[in-house]
Amino acid sequence: MKTKFKAFLLTLVSVFFVFGARVAADTIDIVSDTAYAPFEFKDSDQTYKGIDVDIINEVAKRKNWDINMTFPGFDAAVNAVQAGQADALMAGTTVTEPRQKVFTFSDTYYDTAVVLYTKKGNDITKYSQLKGKTVGVKNGTAAQTFLDNIKKKYNFKVKTFDTGDLMNNSLDSGSIVAAMDDEPVVQFAIKQGKNYAINMDGEKVGSFAFAVKKGSQYEYLIKDFNEAFADMKKDGTYDEIMTKWLGKEATIAKLESTGDANAKAQPQKEQYVIASDTSFAPFEYQDDSGKYTGFDMDLIKAIAKQQGFKIKINNVGFDAALNAVQSSQADGAIAGMTITDERKGTFDFSDPYYTTNIILAIKKGTDVSSYKDLKGKTVGAKNGTSSYDFLASNKDKYGYKLKAFDEASTMYDSLNSGSIDALMDDEPVLAYAIQQGRQFETPIKGEPSGQVGFAVKKGTNPELIEMFNNGMAALKEDGTYDKLVKKYLATSTGAEDNKEKTIDETTILGLIKNNYNQLLSGLGTTLSLTLISFAIAMIIGIIFGMMAVAPNKVLRVMSSVFVDVVRGIPLMIVAAFIFWGIPNLIESITGKQSPINDFVAATIALSLNGGAYIAEIVRGGIEAVPGGQMEASRSLGIPYKTTMRKIVLPQAVKLMLPNFINQFVISLKDTTIVSAIGLVELFQTGKIIIARNYQSFRMYAILAIIYLVIITLLTKLAKRLEKRLK
Repeated sequence: MKTKFKAFLLTLVSVFFVFGARVAADTIDIVSDTAYAPFEFKDSDQTYKGIDVDIINEVAKRKNWDINMTFPGFDAAVNAVQAGQADALMAGTTVTEPRQKVFTFSDTYYDTAVVLYTKKGNDITKYSQLKGKTVGVKNGTAAQTFLDNIKKKYNFKVKTFDTGDLMNNSLDSGSIVAAMDDEPVVQFAIKQGKNYAINMDGEKVGSFAFAVKKGSQYEYLIKDFNEAFADMKKDGTYDEIMTKWLGKEATIAKLESTGDANAKAQPQKEQYVIASDTSFAPFEYQDDSGKYTGFDMDLIKAIAKQQGFKIKINNVGFDAALNAVQSSQADGAIAGMTITDERKGTFDFSDPYYTTNIILAIKKGTDVSSYKDLKGKTVGAKNGTSSYDFLASNKDKYGYKLKAFDEASTMYDSLNSGSIDALMDDEPVLAYAIQQGRQFETPIKGEPSGQVGFAVKKGTNPELIEMFNNGMAALKEDGTYDKLVKKYLATSTGAEDNKEKTIDETTILGLIKNNYNQLLSGLGTTLSLTLISFAIAMIIGIIFGMMAVAPNKVLRVMSSVFVDVVRGIPLMIVAAFIFWGIPNLIESITGKQSPINDFVAATIALSLNGGAYIAEIVRGGIEAVPGGQMEASRSLGIPYKTTMRKIVLPQAVKLMLPNFINQFVISLKDTTIVSAIGLVELFQTGKIIIARNYQSFRMYAILAIIYLVIITLLTKLAKRLEKRLK
């Protein structure tokens, strides 16, 4: 008995291990969005990259998952997991109460915020400025929920869009004045060259998580994900991934602070005069109203307010500011001034409040990739700056001429006009200039230039230095300093630093060169889908068209019902029902999952849709043949089928042919609609490319030309066939 019991247990254990091993060894199908940079997007090397891709690959590596990751689009991905066509979802999915009823979520891996953004120059710094205006948002997002909740309070209109590129196109064209989207998505767009600005802090709206269908056999993946993710956070892998794609703040090194955040020195004057530069954006510059603003301006005002002393700021220019302090016409200077040993002989400096690089800039299209390429050229720099000192010490080595400028705008205009070949300035200053539309680029890595400090005349106003240091310490402690850095000086080193751009995608030729393989693949899918579905539609259409004119009333009714139902339902809904609805229906009836391939679903949808219209073409063509011919044939004793085949149809086909050609063109165009279920045909391919480089106008122009050429060629071919048949 004991032997039998042991054998039984051994059998159970064996079955468990066999089936357990089989389940564990199964490939896990993970679905994601198509274009949601920087979380997932298709790069110019035709591979998908991003935060979600890196995280899930790392988890799979640590947990020995065998994964197959596909990118059908967010809605398609969500529906695929629900329908059992995929096992798990990794697509920047915000955890919400409604979704928790359908999905089991992992620990969250990213806390997202939504931000309001506008075109540069149309700065909106508070929601009250939106009164009477229209704000764009993607449908079904957390941003939409947020805007809907506040639109009555601030009296603005909300316009929804299906995709981010359509929303951005509307913002570019001016049909909306602002838009709201996830902060990293907007930051990525700006980094890709979009002329946008974020002038308000983001609104925290939720967190992203990995998900599986609630109650499915794949819920064990959640435990695996959480364990691996916890390890990734401990060993720093998670931070590396986030830094890779989202970048770090502009501060290069942690600045030492000697001030006491809780102390306040006693002012010795009723008011301190602070001298500053006139044009050194983003440290100090004039805004549209003529008021001086910038990092230095906000910083010194915040410190004065925190420490309780009054200031008067005179923006006189960099050299004039230093001279004013030296001559005691001003008590201190804040002008993005680098702390140097030479200057320490003349000034007393505060703790450094910023660390930066200096970097070389050239006009876009200039063939300069190293300092050696500057030989025989003229390079500009502002007099008395770290940039000037660096260039002066290296001009003999590299053989260029050095030209000094008193202020930045003149120097930048000189580069733009071609009177100098390159210039050097502080990295955040150049970054700001490029963001404002300067057609410059920085081909060489920046050079460390030291630290920036506040200065007073040596041996004077020690309380002013003490108050500055105490104020800096307090601003760092309460987060004000970080907000100012983010507002004016933050730079990102995300995805662009992780790939080499060998081709300029801001031109149509560059877009084609960099993406022709992707476009050809999408075109192949479009043509295959069109030809196959149209062939099937012809069969369906001829059958139901013949039924529509049959003597049998039942056949006529069946044809009428088919045509009315199919033509009465939008093609997108037909495709969605076939791809998502039918599998769910089958599962609810049988308890078994029956996923349908996206290409097959699209083919069925297009075939049914085309078949309904072709049925009407066939019916109309047959009825256009004079009825007397049928009557005469039948009166001579010729059967109905023979009359149709020999007399009516030959005449009807000639009448139908132009409509068949027209329907074929329509079927080709309709392939763009089925991209809604995640099929990557030509149109969807273009949208994926746009999501990476934001060249929507050029990319859509390329797609329009491709469709025009293909349709024109096919139409001419069909017309030639029509002539032969006639």
